[in-house]
Amino acid sequence: NTNIGSLIREIKKITDIPVVVITNGSLLYKESIRKALLPADLVVPSLDAATAETFYRINRPHPSITFENVVKGLLEFRKEFKGRIWVEIMLVKGINDNSKEIEHFKSIIAKNTFDKIQLNTVVRPPSDKSAFPLSIEELRNIKDLIGGNCEIISEFVRKRQEVSSEKKEKRILELIKRRPVTLSEISASLGINRNEVIKYLDFFAKNGIIKNLNFKGKTYYESK
Repeated sequence: NTNIGSLIREIKKITDIPVVVITNGSLLYKESIRKALLPADLVVPSLDAATAETFYRINRPHPSITFENVVKGLLEFRKEFKGRIWVEIMLVKGINDNSKEIEHFKSIIAKNTFDKIQLNTVVRPPSDKSAFPLSIEELRNIKDLIGGNCEIISEFVRKRQEVSSEKKEKRILELIKRRPVTLSEISASLGINRNEVIKYLDFFAKNGIIKNLNFKGKTYYESK
């Protein structure tokens, strides 16, 4: 979107929810694109290849998009952007999961302090029938090889997280039962989005489970 910079700024005027931009990163070599993304809080660019050969094999880019420019753009953006950058690597079995490719990934990553490196693999039916996913064990091995702030975000992990999300209601209630807490304290201590916390608090209040307490201009929630 050519107006993405304006869109981000306008969104930030009406909400304090962090603005996240997910991008394939192919145009970050352009200064105008990097500048437009500067107001965002978090940018998640893709880096699915660590060599030019693999890049053209996996991404099949437009002739104007080169591997060198993709890497250059990502590195330049890290220098200019003050927010968080989570780099997502989509791993395809037999293509970009070999030891040589992983070493090249590590070399690119080492040049900059990305906040997270996220490993993913094929989870939906691909357009290329020869694209196969890695097993969870293979993903873990690569995660260990990359080290540092690398994590796995594939469906293997997401399914486990979905189960734990069912416990959010219980965790919020347990926190409120310990002592009166504010919305911000609940969100920060449990790592749950403020809007999601509000949804639970409204439900608890309507059902007479909790009550509000105003103290020095702040709203606290406590168990009845």
